[in-house]
Amino acid sequence: MADPLTLLPEALVGKARALDAADPLAAYRDEFVEVDGLVAYLDGNSLGRPLKTTRERLASFVDGPWGSRLIRAWDESWMDAPTELGDLIGRVVLGAAPGQTVVADSTTVMLYKLVRAAVAARPGREEIIADTQNFPTDRYVLEGVAAECGLRIRWISPDPAAGVTVEQVRAELGPRTAAVLLSHVAYKSAYVADLPAITAAAHAAGALAIWDLCHSAGALELALDEAGVDLAAGCTYKYLNGGPGSPAFGYVARRLQDELRQPIQGWMGHAEPFAMGPGYEPASGIRRFISGTPPIVGMLPMRDMLTLVERAGTPAIRAKSIALTGLAVEIADEALAAYGVTVASPRDPALRGGHVLLEHPDFERVTAELWRRGVIPDFRPPRGLRIGLSPLSTSFTELAAGLGHVAQLLAEGPDRRSALP
Repeated sequence: MADPLTLLPEALVGKARALDAADPLAAYRDEFVEVDGLVAYLDGNSLGRPLKTTRERLASFVDGPWGSRLIRAWDESWMDAPTELGDLIGRVVLGAAPGQTVVADSTTVMLYKLVRAAVAARPGREEIIADTQNFPTDRYVLEGVAAECGLRIRWISPDPAAGVTVEQVRAELGPRTAAVLLSHVAYKSAYVADLPAITAAAHAAGALAIWDLCHSAGALELALDEAGVDLAAGCTYKYLNGGPGSPAFGYVARRLQDELRQPIQGWMGHAEPFAMGPGYEPASGIRRFISGTPPIVGMLPMRDMLTLVERAGTPAIRAKSIALTGLAVEIADEALAAYGVTVASPRDPALRGGHVLLEHPDFERVTAELWRRGVIPDFRPPRGLRIGLSPLSTSFTELAAGLGHVAQLLAEGPDRRSALP
């Protein structure tokens, strides 16, 4: 097999190496667990790589708080973990003051709780605005809440290669709108929605704005308090590297916390959880949005990544993200377009999140072969290859090598007969 970098223009390979040499975040790559046979990990927006320190943290947890303190650790630290870690996420990546973020549940469950609480807080308003290109769980949750509460969803159908605009939202808003639920970064195209403007438009209509931050938390600069966001949820296993199934976070603006009543009333969200009383009385503040026992083990890995993110700084992370995705677009244009590959993500870096979607009718086959070669992107039906670039763990040369393998497989074609001269 030829070196896949030889299939790329020499100038682009040189640019990738020069970007690595000048990269102020290059040293952070050494913090991540090394994997034999891994050529390029291009799926950091689906599952972040583990940190070396996380191995030590998990082992010390077994021997330390869990093994030696046992149930006493609940009183000593675990009871406050959902709000303490929530405040850390709020400070490091969300632009949120303390007391507004909590770690609990999965993204799906957290979204349900926030959506259900939001529509209940707007009685007499029977419409929710959403878009047809949003991640399935968001759409499914909304369909369930609409059926449960007798609401109607007003669907926006955005350009699949772009995303929802403020003009499209304004066209659907009205006196019947209870809430708007959108993703800040589109999971397919990586389009970055205008969060402040859409939030303001929702407020002007008397509605609440709910944001899915799964593809932006840890990759983009966020300022939820400044933008006046009402509610938000996001996962922690993408750019926050919390590991498979790590718990989600939920953000509820302080001004709304006493007004909203979340629908899954569990003992950990009670004002006095150990009173074991006959009726439910919600805790004050953000703690009322907890339901069941906190997933303490699942909270451990993301602490290490949050430390790295805070040390690197989100402006530097965003700057590298823009450079990485920009290089991916350049390589697609100059080395992959000849095989019929198109870029299905915004070309304006201000409108592009941390990944790039490439499209080609043969990408399902190509993805399977890439995985066998140690190049790991992900496939999005019907024809999308999503290149997810986590700035702290991905190098520019690694990206170029991965896309060189894409060029090689497309050149070979399905029958593996090379089309190269």
